[in-house]
Amino acid sequence: MQTPPLIDPFARAITYLRVSVTDRCDFRCVYCMAEQMTFLPKRDLLTLEELDRLCTRFIGLGVRKLRVTGGEPLVRKGIMTFFDRMGRHLESGALDELTVTTNGSQLARFAPDLAAAGVRRVNVSLDTLDDRKFAEITRWGRLAQVLQGIEAAQAAGLRVKINTVALKGTNDDEIHRLVEWCNDWGMDLTFIEVMPMGDLGNEDRLDQYYPLDRLRADLATRWTLTETAERTGGPARYFRVSETGQRIGFITPLTHNFCESCNRVRLTCTGQLYMCLGQDDDADLRAVMRGGASDEALAAAIREAIARKPKGHDFDYSRQRVEGQVGRHMSTTGG
Repeated sequence: MQTPPLIDPFARAITYLRVSVTDRCDFRCVYCMAEQMTFLPKRDLLTLEELDRLCTRFIGLGVRKLRVTGGEPLVRKGIMTFFDRMGRHLESGALDELTVTTNGSQLARFAPDLAAAGVRRVNVSLDTLDDRKFAEITRWGRLAQVLQGIEAAQAAGLRVKINTVALKGTNDDEIHRLVEWCNDWGMDLTFIEVMPMGDLGNEDRLDQYYPLDRLRADLATRWTLTETAERTGGPARYFRVSETGQRIGFITPLTHNFCESCNRVRLTCTGQLYMCLGQDDDADLRAVMRGGASDEALAAAIREAIARKPKGHDFDYSRQRVEGQVGRHMSTTGG
């Protein structure tokens, strides 16, 4: 008997799970986490076996795309064991795609193993090509290490997409250079609006906010952008650059939210399932598992959570203050 798919109250099928495997990171990006972070004790994190069980249950309920995030997922000890376990779902045809979002710092080490596990593409978070600004944004990162990781990923046969958070006064003078550089390296590029998450304070968020409507207009002074119908299962809207043929995506949770077609949920490294990135409602699946629940009871808990998925988030900068702000750090939710 076929298992009924996960359908939310607004008739959206949930086919995409983003799963955080750790809250830890070797960078401290200014829009993602504080410089002095207190990370979770090991006992609070899902074990790799628990992550396997939960993701396998979601796949059994119709999830076709699994994105592994963090923190920085590749700093988790033994993480390749998890990727290898998820690879069996690719082999069986139960899962269409296994991907990872990374800061790139560990790609030189792990790219061949990721490819062997069935990963075919990775998203690398990179906001600047300037060494000084990179150090300022990431606090602890080194640009050269990330560039080496990107080279290693491509050498391993992985497609690389660059994710760039648009930051007013920081990288708004680099957007044309980023387009050229990504084209030279054969990579797609996606710009993302900074979101009001974490404890940096409302004034900082407003100062950082570079609306993608504005960014796209700035790009149009040099490039011809034509919107396409292409979708990769996520929230990005894609455009083709006539001069290069490359693809540029825009993720706009503030100026044009993408809630109507939302097909995804997020699982934290502690087993909290967030049905919406911009809402605080969650379901504690770790408690369900550690309470001895059967697979059937775990599936029932997942369905109950999906039944609470809201129509959309409340992020809004338009009133010159941050509306709908979420207190948890982006690194806690996962990517």
